[in-house]
Amino acid sequence: MTEATQRNRTENPEREKDAPDVRARRPSVTKRGGGDPASRGRTTIADGVVEKIAGLAARDVLGVHAMGSGLSRTFGAVRDRVPGGTKSVTRGVKAEVGEVQTALDLEIVVDYGVSITEVAGAVRENVISAVERMTGLEVVEVNIAVSDVKLPEEEEEEEETRLQ
Repeated sequence: MTEATQRNRTENPEREKDAPDVRARRPSVTKRGGGDPASRGRTTIADGVVEKIAGLAARDVLGVHAMGSGLSRTFGAVRDRVPGGTKSVTRGVKAEVGEVQTALDLEIVVDYGVSITEVAGAVRENVISAVERMTGLEVVEVNIAVSDVKLPEEEEEEEETRLQ
């Protein structure tokens, strides 16, 4: 016994009877591998995951009418109408993902009358914030290509078909 334990027993003999030995109840834990468990192993994030996050974040910005070029939106509209088809949130987004960094290319259509530079800046901020917060990756660049301007009198490209 250690000197301090011996002294405690002689000074407080009744305490020893009442209080159970805490050390006896504590399970024996052997640390293996060392370090924080959260840092053991590797996490990889697919390009498609970053593309979805960026696509949703870009669509949230006021002034962004649609994502993608005219051709990709046309094919997307057809695909959306097919039974069981889902709306593509990655349309107009391309991501290159590394181990700790990512770069994004976005193609957007803006509403007529908005400042394109302000919309592009807001899209960059929103996309970078969302991707870095959700993935932990550093966004090194967000390139934005404005492929079209939606005029107020233009009809929607994704209108109902005549076939029922």
